[in-house]
Amino acid sequence: MTRKEVYKVLDKVFQDVFDDPSIHVDDDTVADDIDGWDSLEHINLISAVEKKFKMRFKMKEVSTMKDVGEMVDIILSRI
Repeated sequence: MTRKEVYKVLDKVFQDVFDDPSIHVDDDTVADDIDGWDSLEHINLISAVEKKFKMRFKMKEVSTMKDVGEMVDIILSRI
């Protein structure tokens, strides 16, 4: 799977979790860029991403992730 393909899947996951079909994420997307991305929705988002990609993030990865680019790096390293 390429980085572009991961982003295509992540766009759909983010759109579903935040109920906003206009969301498109990139390497620099952070929580402040998306309305409603608070700590509770972060947990829902991580769970949805893990389910979609059939992988698990480590707790340290979740707590230190700075942007969606880091999330994609982790996903690509696991699939």
